Amino acid sequence: MENIHLTYILPPPVVDGSVSVEKALMNRRSRRRFHGRSITKEQLSQILWAAYGFADPYTRLRTAPSAGATYPLEFYAVVGNVDEIEQGVYKYISAEHKLVRTLDADVRRELCHAALGQKMVEDAPLTVVYCAIFERTTNRYGSRGFERYVCMDVGHSAQNVYLQAEALDLGTCAIGAFMDMKVSQVLQLPGAEEPLYLMPIGHV
Repeated sequence: MENIHLTYILPPPVVDGSVSVEKALMNRRSRRRFHGRSITKEQLSQILWAAYGFADPYTRLRTAPSAGATYPLEFYAVVGNVDEIEQGVYKYISAEHKLVRTLDADVRRELCHAALGQKMVEDAPLTVVYCAIFERTTNRYGSRGFERYVCMDVGHSAQNVYLQAEALDLGTCAIGAFMDMKVSQVLQLPGAEEPLYLMPIGHV
């Protein structure tokens, strides 16, 4: 595939927005219908930073808590209609706040089929895909890490994305109902990474 490893350095996140945490909490809903218009690369940047970005480059702590700071999650952005970002599947590199393209195709329709036909996945200009490398946490915490801690990490991060989307006047819906193997095949995920959540994001 041509220029598969296209890289985008994302705009720096805004850390003093105009919407209060309380307002975002009050307005937070699962939004399942999206308009077709694009989102901006600044909005994409803000969403990914809220999900798992670095809050402090010196301590390397992130915007979401993690059991023992093991940080088992990996993130992909399925880009269909984002200003100044070519379509494709991108891995989010949080330490450098950048995207690296892993697939140069619009896979939203295929991902929708893998998500049991949930149309919002195909309609959304962006879907954030949560994956986990369980060993990062289970190596320290054993079965408890597998049964509880990794999923807790996902919940912490996903709520950040819900609140950030509301603050940006966007909507999202966390999706756990999909065919795991099919999602892995569509995104061509590395073998160690297991998909856990899909979060389509767009204008509502």
